[in-house]
Amino acid sequence: RTMTAPLPTTTVAGPAPRWASTSTAVSAPPVAAVSPEVSPEVSPEMSPLPASATDATTPAPPETADAPVLPSEYEPAVYNRPAYARPAVPRPPAPPLSSDDGRLTLTDTQLTVRGQPYLLLELERVDVQPVKWVLYYLLGGIGLSFSIIAYLQNWLRTMPFAALLFGTSLLLLLGWRGTNRLRLHRLGRTPVNIALPGPAAAWQRLAAETNRRIGRAHDQAAAEAAALLAAADEATRQAAAEVQATALNL
Repeated sequence: RTMTAPLPTTTVAGPAPRWASTSTAVSAPPVAAVSPEVSPEVSPEMSPLPASATDATTPAPPETADAPVLPSEYEPAVYNRPAYARPAVPRPPAPPLSSDDGRLTLTDTQLTVRGQPYLLLELERVDVQPVKWVLYYLLGGIGLSFSIIAYLQNWLRTMPFAALLFGTSLLLLLGWRGTNRLRLHRLGRTPVNIALPGPAAAWQRLAAETNRRIGRAHDQAAAEAAALLAAADEATRQAAAEVQATALNL
């Protein structure tokens, strides 16, 4: 075998490796170098954006004929006022309510109890509480005990004892049943107490609805008063501005 010496290898400097990124994006065309002294004129044919895109980026002039007017921009004197100075929005009237026996009638502005009308604006609130008739309860219990003792001691005969037993039992039942006390709290005046028979749940529902309408009536009255006050302040301001303008003209 013949041994051959390895040939000397020469390293050739080539261009630096370039990393190619594979993506779906379209590469932009090369931009020619432009001298800073000369600004090229771009023609419509050479514009990189289409005509539709150019028109879309250009702000269109405002259309004053058919464009809606925003009150918050064009009427700041009215819509930038505080909440109490804005005009009150009228609410639809609430339907009238009445109890089953007709003792209580409630409308949007008035409460009628046993034929006596009360304005909702003069009322602060109403409440209904079941109460016991303590006097009837005590009279019935004491009379029943006395009648039984008298009958056992042979102080009463059978018929008087039966009549006294029936009367005292009736008083005891009436005192135990009691009634419903409707209290009308009036502004700056003495409360009014009215007795209403029947179950307390129905009267309490009517009392809750009455309190809701009382608050609604007071809120509406306050909004109307605030609107009138704001109008009076605006009129005073305009009169002062007119006087000042007249003084400046003189």
